[in-house]
Amino acid sequence: MSAIKGVLKEELVNSLRMKKIYERELSKLPKGSLVKSRRKKYKYYYLVLRENGKVRLIYKGKLSDSEIKKYKEIKESRIKYQKLLLQVKRQIKFLEKVLKNAE
Repeated sequence: MSAIKGVLKEELVNSLRMKKIYERELSKLPKGSLVKSRRKKYKYYYLVLRENGKVRLIYKGKLSDSEIKKYKEIKESRIKYQKLLLQVKRQIKFLEKVLKNAE
């Protein structure tokens, strides 16, 4: 039984390390999401983010395709890291519960 506990403790340490890595990567990404607004035949872009519990729109104007692609990639990265962070948090909770009951 102690071999299994050792493996579980090692996995918990690894999961905690991964949690820190995911949180660090999320903090590196810029906040907000790009939103397109149409006025007649023109497209304008705004960066939407939440500050102090309020939604804030920052006017970005007309953006090139490369800038739009960059914001899309940032959004996809944020979603990826949020999913990974959620999974690792669930795993940590499970491992802590199992190790607590094993004592």
